[in-house]
Amino acid sequence: MTDAGLLKLGREDEPVHEPEFLERMRPEMAAGGYARDSSEMSYYLRINSLLNPSMTIVDLGAGRGTQLLGPKSFIGDLMKFQGKVQKVIGLDVDGAVADHPFLDEYHVFDPAKPYPLADNSADLIAADWVLEHIADPKMAAHEIFRVLKPGGWFCARTPNRFGYVALAASLVPNSLHTAVLKRVWPEREVEDVFPTVYALNTLGAINRHFGSDRWRNCSYTINSTPKYHANRTLLFNLVGAYQSIMPPPLRTDLHVFLCKRR
Repeated sequence: MTDAGLLKLGREDEPVHEPEFLERMRPEMAAGGYARDSSEMSYYLRINSLLNPSMTIVDLGAGRGTQLLGPKSFIGDLMKFQGKVQKVIGLDVDGAVADHPFLDEYHVFDPAKPYPLADNSADLIAADWVLEHIADPKMAAHEIFRVLKPGGWFCARTPNRFGYVALAASLVPNSLHTAVLKRVWPEREVEDVFPTVYALNTLGAINRHFGSDRWRNCSYTINSTPKYHANRTLLFNLVGAYQSIMPPPLRTDLHVFLCKRR
């Protein structure tokens, strides 16, 4: 794979907390199954508010869909688009997308080439934990604009480049990510560790590549439930305290919501 486009797509970038640990740190989990500061809930709830049954959705970086196979839950239902819209199309650079259980159609594509979709063919494109792997933002922005219908939405969740997660990851060479993550995130599978680029991970970068002449920009930064704490109470609380004093440009996650102008 060249570094001309998406180095790797997939939602497997999201850390997995030990359930007992997270329930202890966030006791409100007992009421509905999600934490008060769940970035996942915020992102998927907003996407669901945009859906209607006539839509065609593109899941950009659909991956294997393993994150959708857990026990039935409210947030799990929000993450599944199939059945809520007319069609869900998965795109990924990895053939593992063929194993995704909740797609109506899928394509494996070369990120250096146009997406294998027609112009103005999608009502919404969703990309969860994907933008950090895009090495050619200009190409990606062009293809997203081409594929979306006028009035369509591009929705993405990604680490904010200036949040502590991305800053810490930037200090670790991609070749060492696996070894480091084994210590701070022992549940992570080795096959799910992919190179990161962070070329499209700030509000400024979004503004540059998705100009206001073509897009209505509704993006924002948000602090998520503390990550990379090795399931240790003291570290979890320290990370939470740090997040609480950070101004918006230094929050952990970037939620991108862009509407293609008509």
